[in-house]
Amino acid sequence: MVLETGSSSNALIAPPPPREDTPLLGGPQALSSQSKTFANVFIAIVGAGVLGLPYAFKRTGWVMSLLTLFAVAVLTHHCMMLLVYTRRKLESLQGFSKIASFGDLGFTVCGPIGRFFVDILIILSQTGFCVGYLIFIGNTLADLINLSPGILGLAPKSFYIWGCLPFQLGLNSIATLTHLAPLSIFADVVDLGAMGVVMVEDVFVFLKQRPALKAFGGLSVFFYGMGVAVYSFEGIGMVLPLESEMKDKDKFGRVLALTMAFISLMYGAFGALGYFAFGEETKDMITANLGAGLVSTLVKLGLCVNLFFTLPIMMNPVYEIVERRFWGGSYCLWLRWLLVFLVSLVALLVPNFADFLSLVGSGVCCALAFALPALFHLLVFKEDMGWKGWSFDVGILVLGIVLGVSGTWYALEAILSTKM
Repeated sequence: MVLETGSSSNALIAPPPPREDTPLLGGPQALSSQSKTFANVFIAIVGAGVLGLPYAFKRTGWVMSLLTLFAVAVLTHHCMMLLVYTRRKLESLQGFSKIASFGDLGFTVCGPIGRFFVDILIILSQTGFCVGYLIFIGNTLADLINLSPGILGLAPKSFYIWGCLPFQLGLNSIATLTHLAPLSIFADVVDLGAMGVVMVEDVFVFLKQRPALKAFGGLSVFFYGMGVAVYSFEGIGMVLPLESEMKDKDKFGRVLALTMAFISLMYGAFGALGYFAFGEETKDMITANLGAGLVSTLVKLGLCVNLFFTLPIMMNPVYEIVERRFWGGSYCLWLRWLLVFLVSLVALLVPNFADFLSLVGSGVCCALAFALPALFHLLVFKEDMGWKGWSFDVGILVLGIVLGVSGTWYALEAILSTKM
């Protein structure tokens, strides 16, 4: 999920409003315990990508999907820590802290071009997440309330996405994360509850149907599954502010590793159970496989509510970057409304939820989560590392580029074949 703060030497001056690097549970002035850091990391990472995992398991095979998911989790954790180590090294050289965000780190290492690339990738990733949210909401509501195709000249999915627009314009007019934090926590509670209900339903369906299952897919679907897995572990932009606000920073790596392990097991169980229950009938959104009934309807509506209220939170980093670059860092209502409109427009043009997850995960998140952390670490530590360290960083950098290019190609191919 999902990433600049200011400071003042004068205690009488009011602190600046929360920005995109402000953790949702407690501000930067209140240092966090290990449990609160665990909760913040969990909120930053878990998102809508989990809903596309069962379909990815169907496409790539359940064994390959589990191996891919856990490998992505390990690599993501490693790259998150590369950002932390890089900032610590730079701050030890400078003697003071001024690197509050991923963009600050990019600027310190590579100058304006470093910040530019980080900003562009954060904008693309965050808006990509929000497009996915709107696709899910539109498709789910169209399935629940099947209106006639010709209502107001719009297809059901388009009608619901446009219907969300006025409310999203209002929610996205909220200036700070402070007022959005309760919505985020509420959304995550709803998300966890809905996931639990879906997994229980999956177990009962599996015991009744026991469909044929596939363990491994081919090379092309591996890149597809990799994109969905990378998308699912969103939140790398929040790592630096979360580490900054932890009391015992020496234990941050362990807390991050435990959180990633917990999320990985949860993701693996959700994806595998969804595929085990429905086999080759697994839909791109697992909720589409749930039968009619009160519980199923409540789960789908709950997830829609979750994503509806999460969207303005995920857009907040985009507003911070765009307003900083085009409006002097000041709040700009019309820029926010324009961005919400563009996100809604893109959501209308994408036919498949899981295919879009793979596209964003491959085309943007691989560069943001793998390539840039490895590059920044390599540039800062190049004189302190041996050939093994060089090889590891270069390997991750090349892997991020290869996965990004290959996954983007296969995801676009899947999207275009669906439209045709």
